[in-house]
Amino acid sequence: MTKLRPAVVLADSGKDDWVLCQITSKSYGDAKAIILTNENFENGSLKIISYVRPGKLFTANNTIMVTEVGKLKNDITRNIVVSVVNIIKSGIKN
Repeated sequence: MTKLRPAVVLADSGKDDWVLCQITSKSYGDAKAIILTNENFENGSLKIISYVRPGKLFTANNTIMVTEVGKLKNDITRNIVVSVVNIIKSGIKN
């Protein structure tokens, strides 16, 4: 049996695949972690205060996505995306 893990859906990458960002119950000392509380949800919620880790991205096919637990408000979604983009930009050396 596989443990279910929450994630923020960031983008449709085609062919039923999605770009996702890890959500965890611990910040792991990650300075870039973004706290996620029930106030950040337009609808739905998580059971406990959690952390989005914008440096932890992955892709997944929709066949392994079990359920939607909620929809984040636009401002927190924008903050997550900006943080992901900034991490990517910081890795580009001219």
